[in-house]
Amino acid sequence: MASLHDLSALEQARAIARREVSSLELANHYLERSDQLDATVGAFAIRTPDQARAQAAQADDQRDRVGLSPLHGVVIPPKDLDAWAGVECRLGSAAFHFIPEFDDYVVTRMKEAAFVFTGKTNTPEFGLPSYTEPDVAPPARTPFDLSRTAGGSSGGAATAVASGLAAAAVGSDGGGSIRIPASCCGLVGLKPSRGRVSNGPAGEGL
Repeated sequence: MASLHDLSALEQARAIARREVSSLELANHYLERSDQLDATVGAFAIRTPDQARAQAAQADDQRDRVGLSPLHGVVIPPKDLDAWAGVECRLGSAAFHFIPEFDDYVVTRMKEAAFVFTGKTNTPEFGLPSYTEPDVAPPARTPFDLSRTAGGSSGGAATAVASGLAAAAVGSDGGGSIRIPASCCGLVGLKPSRGRVSNGPAGEGL
């Protein structure tokens, strides 16, 4: 088998289903790579190794169930604009430091699909600029040329995938925030139709 991070998300999911690899082994592989590379490429605003291992172990326990998602047990992190209950949310800003008590709808759907979250990917302040250089995390760089930006606002998501720190990643896009980072990092980025995935529930004041 090729290195785990060289497999596509679907290939990883098939390997998990066939018990050629466990979700926990996959999560540990990505966590180790993040230890080595994240400070250089700036993929993650927040890393969550304990939660990742717990999610992966749960995904492994569920492998024999019927009707699993096509990407069951694969590492696919959310973005630091997404509320994930119990995990710090910064919105890429030094002005925000709170721990939500709820999951955004997109995070709920990701959990239902048994994705594994090794962290929350880097984003610029409030997701506004088309580059990802927040004050609260290292700048996101394309791994193909570390002198260049990974774009924004889903720059952390893009460089996580391009650097082999996740099989895929969730972004958000109003004016290019998935498409620009995908272009900067040599990836395919899909912007779904507006409203296809709900923005709710929203926290107070946002």
